[in-house]
Amino acid sequence: MTEVLGMALALAGGVLLGATFFGGLWWTVRRGISSKQPALLFLGSVLLRTGMALAGFYLIARGDWERLLASLLGFIMARLFATRLARAAGKPTHLEQAASHAP
Repeated sequence: MTEVLGMALALAGGVLLGATFFGGLWWTVRRGISSKQPALLFLGSVLLRTGMALAGFYLIARGDWERLLASLLGFIMARLFATRLARAAGKPTHLEQAASHAP
């Protein structure tokens, strides 16, 4: 039972890491549009987000490849959710589609 709990916590930790990583990416893109130095912002963001994700995977796995695999699965689940959320936010509404076809 404790092994199942450990795997569930590793999965949840991976989801949390993914949400932090992709939330940080979303924040960076939103801020990068109006930034005076977007290259510095993007570089700092990718270094910080990647470092946090790698450190999180290291702490979650604790030398166990099964926990690492579970946390990677959670990270991928967060990625799928983030891309689905971004795709849904980018779709025009029914009224916007109708207005775009107006003469």
